[in-house]
Amino acid sequence: MTTSTHDILIVGAGMAGLTTAIGLAGAGFDVGVIDRMPIEAQHDEAFDGRASAIAFASCNLLKAIGLWSHLEAHAQPILEIRVSDGPSLMHLHFDQAAIGDGPLGNMIENRHLRLALAARLKEVEGITLYAPAAIVDTGTSGTRAYALLEDGRRIDAALMLAVDGRGSQTRARAGIEVTSWSYGQVGIVCAIGHAESHAGIAHERFLPAGPFAILPLTGNRSSLVWTEEARFADTVMALGPRAFQHEVQKRCGDFLGNVEILGGRWCFPLGLQYAHAYTGDRLALVGDAAHAIHPIAGQGLNLGLRDSAALIEVLSDARKAGSDIGAPDVLEAYARWRRADNASLIAVTDILNRLFSNDIAPIRLARDVGIAAVNQIDPLKRFFMEHARGTVGDLPKLLRGEAL
Repeated sequence: MTTSTHDILIVGAGMAGLTTAIGLAGAGFDVGVIDRMPIEAQHDEAFDGRASAIAFASCNLLKAIGLWSHLEAHAQPILEIRVSDGPSLMHLHFDQAAIGDGPLGNMIENRHLRLALAARLKEVEGITLYAPAAIVDTGTSGTRAYALLEDGRRIDAALMLAVDGRGSQTRARAGIEVTSWSYGQVGIVCAIGHAESHAGIAHERFLPAGPFAILPLTGNRSSLVWTEEARFADTVMALGPRAFQHEVQKRCGDFLGNVEILGGRWCFPLGLQYAHAYTGDRLALVGDAAHAIHPIAGQGLNLGLRDSAALIEVLSDARKAGSDIGAPDVLEAYARWRRADNASLIAVTDILNRLFSNDIAPIRLARDVGIAAVNQIDPLKRFFMEHARGTVGDLPKLLRGEAL
């Protein structure tokens, strides 16, 4: 049996996994990354319509680890956010000018994020990729965590990170339980081209079936996240190109002019999931392996990036102090830092979705009054803007734009 040894072993080479790997390597750690898919298969230059909202604080992290130079030309700043409740005249308006030190965030196509990660991997020393590679077992032995691969190789490390998504097998092998439930909704994702400029404004419209988000991309393009009841998912996805475009145009209205569908469309079930523990024996969970939330606030990837920034700082500080980076007290420091932030956003997205995904008259009236009140109270509106920017709470240094 061939054995390779690293400081840290990451299971999962998605966007959160590779961001974490690059950040850790930049902090001086020797990192191994395992994924069942070839890295090249995840870095397709073709436009497919999928994009992510990257909060202001998360952009600080991407700058700190050297990704931003590969992304800046492809980033669309979010200058304003407008929230409305169906046909109601009440609305909530966030304007980055009220903050004054940068946009609320940036919309970036997932393909550009992946290509930037691939480009940065070539520039950074200290990362070894094992991909494609199938894991048959993971565990611990003494002061080491290990992964056994299908081809007989063994990869050892002082610490293993599970960044392998909502259905994490690494988490399951460690015996960490999860709580989850379905919202009975699906998210339908696509991109559109349109005749009029979006002016850098993101729109979130609450409809009885769920939120409908129109998110600005570079040029006269936008990314759509259409929440629909699960029972209608097959019907919507089976619509022909012209019929689907007609439905999208009806939901967008005419403020963008005529719209056309760009690329494909995707449909995925919406639910909430959270792990009962963020750490195990020489194991830490990051991103969707620890928590998966409703896309109502566009914060899913940002939560994972905040996990990454906190973990990099905790491990860097532990190494500087001469501590074992896989020791229980070190891992508990990470879990304690992230638990409250993640729990609060999990609760907020769950409540918002339940509150706004209905057409009950008294609830609708209360929503509209609440939206109007927040829009008129500047300190409260600023608080919500800071949340959208990811700049609330005890932020890791990388999210503040500071060096470790």
